[in-house]
Amino acid sequence: MNIILALVIFSIIILFHELGHFLLAKYNDVKVNEFCLGLGPTLVGFTKGETKYSLKLLPFGGACMMEGEDEDSADDRSFNHKTVWQRFSIVAAGPIFNFIMAFAFSLIVVACVGFDRPVLTDVMEGYPAQEAGLLPGDEIVKLGSKRIHLYREVSFYTYFHAGEPVEVTYQRDGQKYETVLTPMYDKESGRYLFGFYGAAGRTKGNVLQTIQYGVYEVKYWICTTVESLGQLVTGHVSVNDLSGPVGIVKTIGDTYTQTRSEGMFYVMLSMMNMCILLSANLGVMNLLPIPALDGGRLVFLIIESVRKKRFDPNKEGALNFVFLMLLMVLMVVIMFNDIRKLMM
Repeated sequence: MNIILALVIFSIIILFHELGHFLLAKYNDVKVNEFCLGLGPTLVGFTKGETKYSLKLLPFGGACMMEGEDEDSADDRSFNHKTVWQRFSIVAAGPIFNFIMAFAFSLIVVACVGFDRPVLTDVMEGYPAQEAGLLPGDEIVKLGSKRIHLYREVSFYTYFHAGEPVEVTYQRDGQKYETVLTPMYDKESGRYLFGFYGAAGRTKGNVLQTIQYGVYEVKYWICTTVESLGQLVTGHVSVNDLSGPVGIVKTIGDTYTQTRSEGMFYVMLSMMNMCILLSANLGVMNLLPIPALDGGRLVFLIIESVRKKRFDPNKEGALNFVFLMLLMVLMVVIMFNDIRKLMM
């Protein structure tokens, strides 16, 4: 069941990403040779019009293969014959569709269960929050320069800035106050804490608030992904800390196990939350300025718009292929790390 759920979630996210490329390619009259889910040899497929639709052997990944995308082509409807900004819109559509999908699921989740406002429910004795005079009912509105809309953002801020003093802006009775808190290390939890509790329940809002907090939900996961990448670049986390498909399957399985006793409604909401997380994550990762990813292609297009001259498509395609192989090696390393963690 865990694997089936994971495959369904992966398939939905990948298909929607590739659908973005596909729809913008069609809109800009680019010939799409193949639209597929999965990688490797074709299991089943059919051709409709000029496009082959297929299901591949390996269940992770997908592609929208356009004429002249990675090689030179004389076809007038090839990708490389379109203007820079037409190609830019086609490439950018994949990640943008991931963010749209994350937002759509966020609307459903927020409408069903509400949102976690950053309002304090209690203050721990002897911790910085109490010493600074914070009280239950205070609402955290800013940590440093970061605006806070969800209580989870407070928890992740302390995780990414462990032990660092921060200027806290909070609201009480309609008035804003500022103080500086330095998180205290808690031996029992093994974390740095400000010393307050929050988000005891969720708040349901009106239609406008649902849309507003749907945006905040997507923003939260995008910022979390970006912060995590920053931690990887600065060496605060290593490749061994990353999770690939195997780790994600386990997380989905654990989530399903924890929520199935509460009924299918909560299972569905939990799976939607996983879709939000993974779709926002895929959108961010694909925008990284690395060849073989959408972000790398966008960099080539931006440079082309400045130079007024396109890179050799064959050389660009070769570079994309090299980095694709490197990314595949990285995925294999992450997969083996996931397996090692499962066996520990």
